[in-house]
Amino acid sequence: MATIKKYQDKDGNTRYQFQVYLGVDPQTGKKKSTRRRGFKSKSAARIALSRIEVELQQEPVLPVDNNILFVDVYHEWYDQYINTVRESTWARTAGMFDNHILPLFGNKRLRTITVNQCQRAVNLWFKEVTYNYKRWYNYLVAVFEYGLKHGYITHNPARMITMPVKPDSWGDKPDNFWDRDQLKTFFKCIDQQKEPEKYCLFRVLAFAGVRRGECLALTWQDIDFVHKTLRVNKTLTQGKRGKQIIQAPKTKKGRRTVSLDNTTVEILKRWHKQQREYYLFLGFNTLQPDQLVFANTKNGFKSLNTPGKWLKRIITDYHLTPSITVHGFRHSHASALFAAGATIKEVQTRLGHEDVATTLNVYTHVTKGQNQQAANKLANYLGF
Repeated sequence: MATIKKYQDKDGNTRYQFQVYLGVDPQTGKKKSTRRRGFKSKSAARIALSRIEVELQQEPVLPVDNNILFVDVYHEWYDQYINTVRESTWARTAGMFDNHILPLFGNKRLRTITVNQCQRAVNLWFKEVTYNYKRWYNYLVAVFEYGLKHGYITHNPARMITMPVKPDSWGDKPDNFWDRDQLKTFFKCIDQQKEPEKYCLFRVLAFAGVRRGECLALTWQDIDFVHKTLRVNKTLTQGKRGKQIIQAPKTKKGRRTVSLDNTTVEILKRWHKQQREYYLFLGFNTLQPDQLVFANTKNGFKSLNTPGKWLKRIITDYHLTPSITVHGFRHSHASALFAAGATIKEVQTRLGHEDVATTLNVYTHVTKGQNQQAANKLANYLGF
């Protein structure tokens, strides 16, 4: 318990002081105390001491720094966040904060940020990019939750906003897949003799259903020409500062073995031979088992953007419709499987989905032929 003591100030006047133990500083782990002095009477000192003791009973340890900036709390949160996700994820998250969240909140004291400021930010993001604003908002909430958990604030203002909702657009959404006839047309647009690598890459995307990053990470030791299989056990993605890196598949079921048809196997064999000859001319030995199936001219990772550029040029030059993305080949693969009579479980396993719900939600496309078959069955049944 603190003791009030009498002392003389520099002018010789009688004054009173006390020193009280505050507890342990949660930020440093050191014991802290505070001294008050200059009281003209012992009763005035006693009143001040009583107030401090009441506050300590309500909050038995020192309050943490409540003037901390949002950017500092973000860095604390981010330091633990990077231990919970893959490099490609935390690198992408850092970009979202740098470009969209920190410019609005970084230099503000966390405790002073209001619900209205959070609402205005979300409204702005909604107008800028309607497809990503919820993700930015969730990260904003996460930083405030971290601050709440560590005692910097007493409530989370981001949780009190009204979330904007994008109204459904009228008309049909453009397809991001091609049916059998459209795929045939596409492959006729590539000269297999002049552009064997390009033809082979899109053949693997369409007939193995692998993701872009999985395709560009393939090495020849992943291809089993005897058993006609392709092994997916890694993926090419972007890490810190946009550097391309190899990571494990996102989920356990992402590691899978995909059976290949005879034609795709033969196309891969031809490209394997052509690659050896071409890269030997460039001065590279491609006989190593970890040789990339699809490499750049320096025998390194091909840019993740390259397949998309190739695809866009072909679609533009040959006026192909609908205009699909590289991921659209995976959709096309799934649609073709369904059209061929594959079960949901078979499609899930082949595509490496963690659960059936993903397969159902994303790949419930049907081909035009299936729609026509359904119409014919209905007409035959009704009979008029």
